[in-house]
Amino acid sequence: MELRVANPLACLGLAELRTRTSMKWRQYPEDVLPLWVAEMDVPTPEPVAEALIAAVRRGDTGYPLGDSYAEALGEFAVRRWGWDGVVPGRTAIVPDVMLGVVEMLKLVTGAGDPVVVNSPVYPPFFDFVAHMDREVVEAPLGVEGRLDFGAVESAFAALAARGRRGAYLLCNPQNPTGAVHTRDELERVAGLAAEFGVRVVADEIHAPLVAAGEKFTPYLSVAGAQDGLSLMSASKGWNLAGLKAAVAIAGPASGVDLARMPEEVGHGPSHLGVIAHVAALREGGEWLDALLAGLDENRALLGRLLAEHLPGVEWRPGAGTYLQWLDCRALELGDDPAQVFLDRGRVAVNSGIPFGTGGAGRVRINIATSPAILTEAVERMAVAAG
Repeated sequence: MELRVANPLACLGLAELRTRTSMKWRQYPEDVLPLWVAEMDVPTPEPVAEALIAAVRRGDTGYPLGDSYAEALGEFAVRRWGWDGVVPGRTAIVPDVMLGVVEMLKLVTGAGDPVVVNSPVYPPFFDFVAHMDREVVEAPLGVEGRLDFGAVESAFAALAARGRRGAYLLCNPQNPTGAVHTRDELERVAGLAAEFGVRVVADEIHAPLVAAGEKFTPYLSVAGAQDGLSLMSASKGWNLAGLKAAVAIAGPASGVDLARMPEEVGHGPSHLGVIAHVAALREGGEWLDALLAGLDENRALLGRLLAEHLPGVEWRPGAGTYLQWLDCRALELGDDPAQVFLDRGRVAVNSGIPFGTGGAGRVRINIATSPAILTEAVERMAVAAG
């Protein structure tokens, strides 16, 4: 496929990026290269910028209303994944994916109930679940960074034995490993959930970000997932984290649950966020394709850089997301090599420790940046490792 849009990752230089005022670029001093939080070093997609500018010029800055987001997401899902399961009657707009996760878990669990997660996993899974007075239960990933069904089944069985309502918070694609769950894997999840009476809530925020040759499978599209719930958003795929909005999606048997969500939850999304996300989903396809091609190039570049400069690092390329999970234990930098890379190399990556079991000695690196910045970052990390 010939791309008519330039690689978004190669458009901005370091000097221009440092004028940004977002978390990624203001958390650390200017001598630090930031490859940590989930922001991309890309310009705003032109269709999104045009939609936002037009809305501001006409004073369209009020409260969101209607099904435009769900309709745009449904159209995108049919085009990209061949899935027609985003039905506006079984959707709800929520402020963002994690707040949507909280609301979905409230619908299917009660105070003190257990929520299973696959560690290492996105740290807010632990923080948000604990804050809402649920118990986090870890079912660690297998050695290949994929779902360990023995661990999942054991966790589900333990929940059932305790007679508590349980939920499974699934990350699809997985953050931080980048694993893209297959249809067979997701069907096994649905089968185990049905067997043990566990409700599945899927965080699918990274769904648009899957490498060429891989296929994203929505959890709600697989056999047995009818009573599941999913959260999706355009925020990661088009770098719109500051424009808050997401969609909660119910399977055919869980629409009654979603209907119980308090109406005021829908007051939290940004109207401009909805406008931006709709524009991205409907008109940002070429931009997304160019981004995915750029990410493929950066994955290959990261492999070459690690082989040359940090051959002791173990890495399995993650086909989903723009985040990569590096096992740095052979470098003998302790449980928190991210701190060493920051202190000695002035490179900010995420410590693996907050990701739970399996995080010690690992780091998460964000490759959604220019090849030049990625190259310099790995070279600095090598110097820091000695």
